[in-house]
Amino acid sequence: MTDTFAKPHSPLRSFFAPVRALFVSDASAGMLLILVAAAAMLAANSPFSAEYKALFYGHLPWTPVKKLDDLHLWINDALMVVFFFVVGLEVKREIVSGSLADPAARRLPMVAAVAGMITPAAVFLIVSGGGDYTRGWAIPAATDIAFAMGVLGLLGNRVPASLRLFLLTVAIVDDIGAILVIAIFYTEIDSLTYFLMWLGASAAVLFVMFGLNRARVGVYWPYILLTVALWYCVLNTGIHATIAGVLAAFTIPLQKPNGDAMLDRLEHGLAPWSSYLVVPVFGFANAGVSFEGLGLENLYDPLPIAVAAGLFLGKQVGILSVVWVADKSGFAPRPDNASWVEIWGVTILCGIGFTMSLFIGELAFPAYPILKEEAKIGILLGSAVSAVVGYLVLRMTTNHPAEECDDRGVISPAS
Repeated sequence: MTDTFAKPHSPLRSFFAPVRALFVSDASAGMLLILVAAAAMLAANSPFSAEYKALFYGHLPWTPVKKLDDLHLWINDALMVVFFFVVGLEVKREIVSGSLADPAARRLPMVAAVAGMITPAAVFLIVSGGGDYTRGWAIPAATDIAFAMGVLGLLGNRVPASLRLFLLTVAIVDDIGAILVIAIFYTEIDSLTYFLMWLGASAAVLFVMFGLNRARVGVYWPYILLTVALWYCVLNTGIHATIAGVLAAFTIPLQKPNGDAMLDRLEHGLAPWSSYLVVPVFGFANAGVSFEGLGLENLYDPLPIAVAAGLFLGKQVGILSVVWVADKSGFAPRPDNASWVEIWGVTILCGIGFTMSLFIGELAFPAYPILKEEAKIGILLGSAVSAVVGYLVLRMTTNHPAEECDDRGVISPAS
């Protein structure tokens, strides 16, 4: 119902609407990542660059875990477990009761996500020419949920709610794929004996956690303690330790025995810490590209160009083509109330690969600092171009004032 006493929007209020959007909902987390990336770049190329590098890569005088002997390793191998744990909670919720629960509803975003991983990888390999760069094939394969949804947040209700849900679902499936890629292709096994021993220990801990789930244990502390134990066991297998966060999340019950929501409450409690602390700290530690020792020839090397092309071109070509084929063949209809131009704009946003791409880039070239820096340049370039172009396409072509949706894509009438 229309509010009789509602004040008309003034030109000044309309002018500052995008600014207000930066500090609410999805937009704030995405914009924070942009600021953090900029701060990291400045720090890495400032008079304090040595201090910046020493802070994250300097050898710690003491560490409780021998494998983690600098702050950078603690951030990437330990702190990021929180991020992956939250991702795991979100994936479980969506599979059990969310947008991935209905086979018909998840058909399109799942095939789109798969195409959105394969095509960027193919573009990367073609542009880079393979060789020493081959290990970086997965860098442009993932979509950054916070960053992409943050750009959508700047557009308000201009974007159809169905496209918001589509982007969120594609990004979630992307995360599942990226997690599998990390576990399968970026695992370093130093000793088969120790690997099997610690793998057995990891399986035992995980078995106990699923036992707690089956027993419907409704308190958090046993799961937290066992998650730490699982993380330590996985770390010692050689499999990247953050996988423990995803596995542990799958053991959290949806509800307590009294019917109270357990998984949702935990997710909502941890999500702000992940979005506003863990991921920004990770971004600040990993996005600082130092141009020292890098000339213009490095900027035009195959690696950064291949990463940027995979993100910007590979994502939109792969996803848009699959959506078009699925819709025309009757396999799965395109998102409701969305034009092809609007769908194209959202597929461009899928090329924002900040967090997971940086993470995979660190794993892909551990012994080649120059290649890691070049990969970061490609990630930042591809993500920035995808964000700006995607925003402009949607800003100029779409407006759906009759729809609003929450952070899970649930449609409701505009207020």
